Amino acid sequence: MQVVIPDVETHARIENGIGPMSEAEFFDFCAQNPDVRIERDRNGEIIIMPPAGGETGYRNNALSAQLFLWSEQDRRGRSFDSSTEFLLPNGAALSPDASWVFNSRLDKLTEEEMRRFLPLCPDFVVELMLISPSDRLPKVKAKMREWMENGAALARLAHRCR
Repeated sequence: MQVVIPDVETHARIENGIGPMSEAEFFDFCAQNPDVRIERDRNGEIIIMPPAGGETGYRNNALSAQLFLWSEQDRRGRSFDSSTEFLLPNGAALSPDASWVFNSRLDKLTEEEMRRFLPLCPDFVVELMLISPSDRLPKVKAKMREWMENGAALARLAHRCR
């Protein structure tokens, strides 16, 4: 696999006062690297995440299926899987393991916005953690706080999902 890095690295852009990649540049960067899970923190730093292992993929699929079935029955919103990226008000671009958004908020988005990273914070997010090494737990807790600070009404850190 090859990762295509922009001509000007994020650090250099920020240090030279250019700022981080625009939303369009970030979307294009992610599109050029479809096999890589990419997020962006609030400072514009790019985060490349490893693919999920078998157990995590299984649990994440179960979580997404449960949320999807509930959402289809409830009909007040839509559920999204872990491949959906959200552009948060603080500038971060993050992908929760599962999420849900009210239809009333999605209806305000254009067709183009729906095809790209969604420019909103989900109403409900779930982050899945099967194994909690002490060095990873603070990062996941910080991500949960970030979801809440950006407008998520409910954020759940799930240790198990069947």
